[in-house]
Amino acid sequence: MTLRPEYSLCNSTYNAFLFAAVGEEKVGLPLTVLTALTRLGFDPWGEAARLSDLPRETAARAFAVTIAMLPEGDWKASDSEAIAARLVNWLPERSAAAIPSVGGGRAAGAVLAASEMIQSRAPTLLTWAVLAVAVLFLGLHLFGDHDLTVGHATAVSTMEGPAAS
Repeated sequence: MTLRPEYSLCNSTYNAFLFAAVGEEKVGLPLTVLTALTRLGFDPWGEAARLSDLPRETAARAFAVTIAMLPEGDWKASDSEAIAARLVNWLPERSAAAIPSVGGGRAAGAVLAASEMIQSRAPTLLTWAVLAVAVLFLGLHLFGDHDLTVGHATAVSTMEGPAAS
């Protein structure tokens, strides 16, 4: 199952915003928007999409409230509006268009999800099956007596002399 484009890190239109630095934490490490939103329990991509749908001023005010919830680093709570105004400039104008849902309700969605899961696991299962067969044949070749008939065994007598007859 592939990710929607806005959730793909290499192609996300939100990367500039999510990886921008809010400021420096008290321990000296930079705090990115992605980390800040995650720590506060927000879905970073969902929040970025929501903010990008708002006018810039509204998005900055809304994001300033979020920044104010963070523990202070090298910034003060009073700086949250200026930080938010700087950061929302990294957002695209509008969020990516939503992918239309597949019709048919829950049942169709469950069947679609199950078929995608089976398709995604099929190559893995096939690989393991081929590996198991290869190990089986390798074991037969290395440790077997190369006689695959059942019940055929050769008896070797170790007794010597007249008592052996």
